[in-house]
Amino acid sequence: MTIDAVFFDVGEVLVDETREYGTWADWLGVPRHTFSAAFGAVIAQGKDYRETFQIFRPGFDLATERERRAAAGQPEWFGEEDLYPDVRPCLSELRAQGLKVGIAGNQTTRAEGILRDLRLPTDVLGTSDSWGASKPSLSFFERLIAEARVPAENILYVGDRIDNDLRPAIELGINAAVIRRGPWGHILRDETAQEILGQDIERLSLFHLNSLSELPDLVRKYNEQQA
Repeated sequence: MTIDAVFFDVGEVLVDETREYGTWADWLGVPRHTFSAAFGAVIAQGKDYRETFQIFRPGFDLATERERRAAAGQPEWFGEEDLYPDVRPCLSELRAQGLKVGIAGNQTTRAEGILRDLRLPTDVLGTSDSWGASKPSLSFFERLIAEARVPAENILYVGDRIDNDLRPAIELGINAAVIRRGPWGHILRDETAQEILGQDIERLSLFHLNSLSELPDLVRKYNEQQA
């Protein structure tokens, strides 16, 4: 089956989240290096990244603190300079191949607005807030299939996480590509983390990427082989 639609996760796939997590460290009053080290330790154990905040401030509620930051004039924010440099060329090349290109990730309504303002070359943009479903729930990916308007086997989902991205996508018959960048993309290739999150799932990935610049040619060649 050919790939007719390609959907992308947001954090560490399209957007470099260095700024985002750095500002959270500042908000907590924690040195950025210390926050990053704790963050890596949490996800290497297969835990929810939000447990990092509990280390420094027990009882921390992320949604509440987002509102407090916004009220203090320090809302979550990212811009063109936070996009990885391979993003726009990759999306444009895939569209030039006649593929439907989408963005679908666990993001807030505010982040969705920022993404829309960036005017990336895409056909679909959906987030957990607007869809009312969050990864890794299958309902999120069922909505993605509906938005793609092609069968699951004709969709490729590109993510950096085995647990949130690859596992649920593959369970529904969606093809998956994993990119090795960001904390999850590197740490979750540690043998212990692979045992926790399912090494077999990673092996089922259609493509393993170091950069999005590799993807258009891989998809083109794959579709030519299916013809």
